[in-house]
Formats: sequence, structure tokens, C-alpha cells
Amino acid sequence: MKGAIVFLVVFAIVLLATLASTSIPPGKAIYNAALPNTEQYTSTYAIAGTNAYVLIIAVFNGVIYAFIAWLIFTLIMMVTHRNEKPQNIKQVVNVNVGKDNSPPPPPPQNQ
Repeated sequence: MKGAIVFLVVFAIVLLATLASTSIPPGKAIYNAALPNTEQYTSTYAIAGTNAYVLIIAVFNGVIYAFIAWLIFTLIMMVTHRNEKPQNIKQVVNVNVGKDNSPPPPPPQNQ
């Protein structure tokens, strides 16, 4: 759960930073490799106050940098929590089945 929060926070920060400046690598390089010769079409398509070209590059950068941050966070958490001992929890559950609504029998007493 903490890893998802790290991913989303880094994604949002990098997305906003890339919307301000599209020169942050590797978004533009990935865009040109994955969608060659489409800049002329996406740069004229407006989405949420910006064009699709900038938004696509920002999403590419956000996903890449957020994944790297999540991976680093996960590895650090694995290393730091490796020496912790797992908890042993014992629990007894009594289940009454049928029409008899009598209380469960008392636990055995050790003498």
C-alpha cells in the first residue's frame, strides 16, 4: 500500500514538472520511437489546456520515473525489514451450527 502511494506521488510530481518543461528525458525519445511522425497531429489536439503531444510525453515520464521510485522504495523496504521476526498469532473460533443457540462450552481448564 505504501508503494502505491509512492508511485502516485512521484507520478503526479513528474507529470506536473514535464507539463512545465517537455525537455525532461526520456519522454520525448520514447514518444518519437513509439509514435514516429505523429507530432504534427498531436500538437494541434488540445486536452485540458495543453496539447496531446505534451500530455503524452508527461505521462511517459511520469510512469517511468514513478516505476523507478517504486522499485527503489520496495527494495529498501525489503532490505530494512528482512531481519524482523514474523508475528505468531493464535486465535480460537467457536462456530455454532444448527438451531441450538446455546453458548459454546467453556475452554478446558489445565490443572
